[in-house]
Amino acid sequence: MSDQYFASKPSSEPRERTIPVVLAGREVLVTTASGVFSPSRLDMGTSVLLSTAPPPPHEGALLDLGCGWGPIALSLALQAPQASVYAVDVNERALGLTRQNSAAVGATNVSAALPGDVPVEVQFEGIWSNPPIHVGKDALHEILTTWIPRLVPGGSAWLVVQKHLGSDSLLRWLRETFEPEYSVERATSKKTFRIIQVTRRVGAD
Repeated sequence: MSDQYFASKPSSEPRERTIPVVLAGREVLVTTASGVFSPSRLDMGTSVLLSTAPPPPHEGALLDLGCGWGPIALSLALQAPQASVYAVDVNERALGLTRQNSAAVGATNVSAALPGDVPVEVQFEGIWSNPPIHVGKDALHEILTTWIPRLVPGGSAWLVVQKHLGSDSLLRWLRETFEPEYSVERATSKKTFRIIQVTRRVGAD
């Protein structure tokens, strides 16, 4: 596609399509479009993350960081209907699709928002992300140092990264940046992906 999925306002025609996906154990129909991440299917990394990370907490605030058309946010919302799910992206087309898809599947607890529109006082019980590796290392590090410190004590961030796109180097950087206030570990590997867990220690400042 001509647009980068992390552009704020994709210039291409949307070219919307409806696709079936399985989220939270049920098949749903969602709308995707060009100019957003993985418009033709549920991408493999997100699928691995959703199938390997533990279920979300039932209550509190949950974050889908880099939501695209919304598969992680929808899955969290369907599993935890009493929680407040924030779906964050810089891509306004992606946010519109997430709102549309949330309404379509009855996920009334999803708030799709630009990063700067999430109230600063909100802290998260959990963060889930298939992070935008292609924005570049410096931009990616800025994203993670902005959002991971908003975890509540005991809360975890779950990140999926493909091995050949630098999962091991990201793991090292996360340890250098966040330990010892946070524990950082490779939770599991599946196919060519790594799942990284970053947990804020209870009692850490």
